[in-house]
Amino acid sequence: MRRIVTIGVYGFTAGAFVEKLTGEGVVSLLDLRQRRGVRGPDYSWANSVRLQRALAAADIGYRHVKELAPTTELRRLQYREDDRLGVGKRNRVALAPEYSERYTREILDPFELGPLVAGLPGHSVTALLCVERDPEACHRSLVAARLHAENDLPVTDLRPG
Repeated sequence: MRRIVTIGVYGFTAGAFVEKLTGEGVVSLLDLRQRRGVRGPDYSWANSVRLQRALAAADIGYRHVKELAPTTELRRLQYREDDRLGVGKRNRVALAPEYSERYTREILDPFELGPLVAGLPGHSVTALLCVERDPEACHRSLVAARLHAENDLPVTDLRPG
C-alpha cells in the first residue's frame, strides 16, 4: 500500500533528515518548494544539489514538483501575516486562512493529482518536502490532506527528534 509522509527542513541536520526518511522506508521524495534553497549554513545541506546527492546515496528518488509550490505572491501574503502576528517563518505554527484558501483555489484545485499518484512507486512511502518544521505551518499539509481525501493515502507527519 502506498503511504505519504511529510517532512520539513527546519530542525534537522542532514544526517538526521536522511535517517528519518530511511527509518520510515521512504523511497521517493517530492520537493514542493518553489526555490530549492535554504538560507544559512545550518541548512545548506537542503539546497537542491546537496539534497539530491544525499538522497541518491540513501537510494531515495527525488522529483521537484514546482507546480505545487506556492507562488511568490502567496508566500508574501503569508509573510505579511507572520509579520502581523510577530512570528518568524521558522516559528510559524499555522497558515493564514487567506493563504490556505488561495493556495487551494489557485494551485491545488487546478493540479491533477491523479497522474502524480499513478506515478508513485507502488507499495511504497513517498515524502512531501518543504522547509517548515511543522506541517500545519506549510502548504505540504494541504497537499497531503488532498492526497488522503482523494486517494485514501495514509499520511504521517515527520518531525525532528
